[in-house]
Amino acid sequence: MTSQDHPGRPSLRAVFARPGYRRLWIARTVSQCGDTVNFVALALLVYDLTGSGLGVSGVVVAEILPVLLFAPLAGPLIDRWPVVRVMVASDLARLLLAAILVVWHDSTPGVYLLAFGMSIGGVFFNPAAAAALPALVNEDDLVAANSGIWTAAVLSQIVLAPVAGLLVVSVGYWPAFTVNAISYAVSALVLRGLDVRSPALVERRRLLAEAREGVRVLLGHRLLRALAAGQFLASLSAGATSALLVVLAEEHLGISGSGYGVLIGAIGVGAALGPMALLRLISDPRRPLFVFGPFAMRGVVDLVLATFASAPVAVGSLVAYGVGTSTGAVTFNSMLQAEAPEHARGRIFAAMDVLWQGGRLISLGVGGLLADRLGITAVYYLGGVLLLAAAAAGLTTISDPRQ
Repeated sequence: MTSQDHPGRPSLRAVFARPGYRRLWIARTVSQCGDTVNFVALALLVYDLTGSGLGVSGVVVAEILPVLLFAPLAGPLIDRWPVVRVMVASDLARLLLAAILVVWHDSTPGVYLLAFGMSIGGVFFNPAAAAALPALVNEDDLVAANSGIWTAAVLSQIVLAPVAGLLVVSVGYWPAFTVNAISYAVSALVLRGLDVRSPALVERRRLLAEAREGVRVLLGHRLLRALAAGQFLASLSAGATSALLVVLAEEHLGISGSGYGVLIGAIGVGAALGPMALLRLISDPRRPLFVFGPFAMRGVVDLVLATFASAPVAVGSLVAYGVGTSTGAVTFNSMLQAEAPEHARGRIFAAMDVLWQGGRLISLGVGGLLADRLGITAVYYLGGVLLLAAAAAGLTTISDPRQ
């Protein structure tokens, strides 16, 4: 495929005209719907079982740890194996675990273990799906392709999160977990017919050696290095600010309950609108400014949230935050897919997952302590500074010819 096949501004119509992309989009969207229902049900279930917020945090930890433990090995394996087989195997493994959760969910350790196992499946599925996308569309259409996937994921969260809560309250947990299991089955069936050309075979060595090679590729490429730095700095900010938004709402803005729901909804609205605005208003969104600029946009929002104790200001700012989050994610992934060498894409995306989840884990711990010691606004001031640093690090590296 060449970049001249679809000249001009990238469009969703162009990418949905490709059968391979449609299959990947359907599989990812269905799976994301199941994940949304599962996430809400798991949080409510663990709170029921433990009666504590710390117990619910344990589910988050159970989902983060597999990325830190297994992604360094998953990356080389994804680069070795056909990505479609990796995704289908991941779906089938998670289908089995989700089915167990349908009939056995009255043990807290058991629930943690199943959440841990399903997260291992995601460690393989997500980088494989990201690595497959450049083989399905033109390079110039990567932004549109990622926009379609991102928008569907955001809309599924907005629509299905409250539905999942209502389902659990009115019927019970097993229907929610059944929906998740079915989503994995549908995803696997759809992906079986996906045709993705495997990368050229390269010399195979020990997994750790191949993992180290992936790190060398990442650090030796100026743009990839800048993307990694931005990813890690952003994760150090977003881990705490996202988790502690409820604290900001109550302690700084003086709102709770439905008011907090409005804040979450504002982020969702911005996140849904961002990719569409990106495609309509910008002819070439896969440029460094549009990759690193959203970090600065989100950093300014965090500073505004910490400075002004006004609910209307917060709502408007969080819409902008959602726009920055979604446009940043779309352009970031598109740039990464275009720049990462084909033979190392699995390792590059796995490394980015490690940076993101590791930073989130650090941020959650430090942010909680900082909020207790200095107050919630200190968390948001620091988060804003970190995001501005992420933007500066990326834009400075790209513009510096000595790098």
